[in-house]
Amino acid sequence: MGEPAAPTPQPVIVKKYANRRLYDTESSSYITLDNLAEMVRKDRDFVVYDAKTGEDITRSVLTQIIVEEEGKGNALLPTNFLRQLIGFYGDNVQSAVPRYLEQAMSSFARQQESLRATMQKTLSPFLPPGIEDMSRKNMEMMGRAMTLFTPFQHEGEATSPPDAMQEYQEEIMNLRGEVERLQQQLVQLRAKPKKAE
Repeated sequence: MGEPAAPTPQPVIVKKYANRRLYDTESSSYITLDNLAEMVRKDRDFVVYDAKTGEDITRSVLTQIIVEEEGKGNALLPTNFLRQLIGFYGDNVQSAVPRYLEQAMSSFARQQESLRATMQKTLSPFLPPGIEDMSRKNMEMMGRAMTLFTPFQHEGEATSPPDAMQEYQEEIMNLRGEVERLQQQLVQLRAKPKKAE
């Protein structure tokens, strides 16, 4: 008999007041959009309610976080993608778009994790001390950025469309080829005799 799974923590309740201030009821303190973005990166679920009406405004607050991040120069959303997304509002396929985007981003996040693990396993023996840690931090940062698009993705959801999956696998194969080429170059560099000083 296995150990019982740890209970999933309840979402943090955040209230947004008319003065645009956000109040975290768990910590009993005022917080910022940056604090909420950090909660997303740490997989801490939250729900935002309008303090006056009680309406769930989580979606609009998550959108505000994305707008803030884009404004800081952390641009992830290409202009053409934004134009296409806007074009789907009111279209007869509008209801299918959210599910498709969730699946695509979930697949992308899984592929990134797989790629990170492969790169780490393959390159670790050849990297100077400190580089591996820096690379790991960069990949973690990329992963956190991706969670802004699928902040509370649950396990067991459907996978992405076959075309997207094939593109990711082709990209991984290309990267593996590049890693092998770099490994060969490193071996050749190490094999060269050092000049006497």
